[in-house]
Amino acid sequence: MDKKLVILIVAIVVAIILAVGAGIWFWRQSAIKNSAVQNAIDQAVKGTVPSINTTNPIENKPDLNPADAANPIKNIKTNPFE
Repeated sequence: MDKKLVILIVAIVVAIILAVGAGIWFWRQSAIKNSAVQNAIDQAVKGTVPSINTTNPIENKPDLNPADAANPIKNIKTNPFE
């Protein structure tokens, strides 16, 4: 192999390794910043914003539709082809 080709291949491999390393470093730094921001938000709204994950307001709703009880034979199913 030509000496210039070997140097070019080594330079490309080193550049790829450096780019991947820099990408991983920046990704980890952004993850650290995002978690710090989330912690700050959690501390700021602690006790002021109600939890929406645990409550379902329509879980125990009353049956207010009068049409459900209007037809007493709605559950009867007849097959005219039998």
